[in-house]
Amino acid sequence: MLVLSRKIGESLRIGDDIELIILDVNRGQVRIGIEAPKTTNIVRTELLTRAQGEQAGDTVKTDEERPQRARHYLQRNRHY
Repeated sequence: MLVLSRKIGESLRIGDDIELIILDVNRGQVRIGIEAPKTTNIVRTELLTRAQGEQAGDTVKTDEERPQRARHYLQRNRHY
């Protein structure tokens, strides 16, 4: 996992046609703007995980579905 620090107004690019812009940071919540082609599917992970769990008939907890490195980083770096 690549971990970056960005300030409000800064951005990063993924490939040639996707740009993520940091719009606001407030009390541990980050607002991100996404510029991407309309053909690019953008789905919040917790919604995707919930939908997959409902299809399988399971109750899935979002945190259990996170990759191990992401969980570890988030647990160590809670600043709010």
